[in-house]
Amino acid sequence: MAPDTIPLWLPLLLVLPLLLLMKKKMDERSSKNLPPSPPKLPIIGNLHQLGVLPHQSMWQLSKKYGSVMLLQLSGIRTVIISTTDAAREVLKVHDLACCSRPSSACSKVFSYNNRDVAFSPYGDYWKEIRKICVLELFSMRKVQSYQFIREEEVALLVDSISHYASSTTPIDLSEKLFALTASITFRIGFGKSFRGSGLDNERFLVVVHEVESMIGSYNATEFFPYVGWIIDTLFGRFKRLERNFHELDTLFQQVVDLHLDPKRTKPEHEDIVDVLLRIEREEAESGDAARFTKHNIKAVLMNVFLGGVPNGAITMIWTMVELAKNSRLMKKAQDEVRNFIGNKGKVTESDTDHLHYLKMIVKETFRLHPPLTLLPRETMTHFKINGYDIYPKMLVQVNAWAIGQDPKYWENPEEFIP
Repeated sequence: MAPDTIPLWLPLLLVLPLLLLMKKKMDERSSKNLPPSPPKLPIIGNLHQLGVLPHQSMWQLSKKYGSVMLLQLSGIRTVIISTTDAAREVLKVHDLACCSRPSSACSKVFSYNNRDVAFSPYGDYWKEIRKICVLELFSMRKVQSYQFIREEEVALLVDSISHYASSTTPIDLSEKLFALTASITFRIGFGKSFRGSGLDNERFLVVVHEVESMIGSYNATEFFPYVGWIIDTLFGRFKRLERNFHELDTLFQQVVDLHLDPKRTKPEHEDIVDVLLRIEREEAESGDAARFTKHNIKAVLMNVFLGGVPNGAITMIWTMVELAKNSRLMKKAQDEVRNFIGNKGKVTESDTDHLHYLKMIVKETFRLHPPLTLLPRETMTHFKINGYDIYPKMLVQVNAWAIGQDPKYWENPEEFIP
């Protein structure tokens, strides 16, 4: 058939499916009531609007676009929650709709393919591993049984600081507080001392900070699926990921091997590794050995390590920073402790129940300096917040830092006022 004899209806027939598809997409968009969003750029979306401190950038944007805001982080649709009321909707009212955890390439590696508690998606396995942690690892009885470890390590810290105070040698308090939380975590979790663990001093701090920063962020590959791997390779992200994981995995394997050594003296108190190995044996005896393996054990140990060491240290460091900036608050806290303790000589854990001002200082530190500024969730079903549609597989970030800055609840939210 000659070109000039092509029927007029043939091009229309070819274009019609495309027009119908475009109409369907437009109808879907018009029927959705998505949260307000800042203007986006092609490909990168709103990535250019996030600075070095994303939680603060999100807080500034929320002042203009509201407490429930949508950001398009390249291909990742992210809902930002910035107030107490909106957070209550997400974490309490619609808890089952968005109780899963988003998975990134880094979190997947460090959690041994999502075998832990923190990054495992919501489901039967998460329920089972959470039950083990609540009943076997972090019950009130278990936590209280480790009191002597915490008090011994604090006493060692006080002695160390006293030694430095009697000389002219300056002390790096941040390093000492990280060593304190590491020592407590190692003894409770791994049954061994942090000192001489192979992750001592500066290298330990580097590993902790690198792992935390990698888990708390996304690879370029996840933002840009086809070309992101080039960026990650050029900036050495894959090598950093492999190096840090190998270092921690080697440590955890050594800890497990030490506990499996038949020559090891049986301790008076079970540590966390003892408990997990016991559960593994019980699973094997029940014929379900594949359900709980050494990888599951190391995944939980990774949670204990990353949850126990940096968070506690960061909170104590910020507390000391705020008190050092305000001598009046420091004196008030010291007077409360000295008046209550009297001639006892030292503070015990049971004494802290009576130190009310000290408790308020800790709470105020959590408000101004939360260890986790953004709390990630992944939605599982459709629901509404403040009238806006939230759809499955959307990332939800609860901005805990912004909630602590809400002038609705604090008259001067930027000030440290216990």
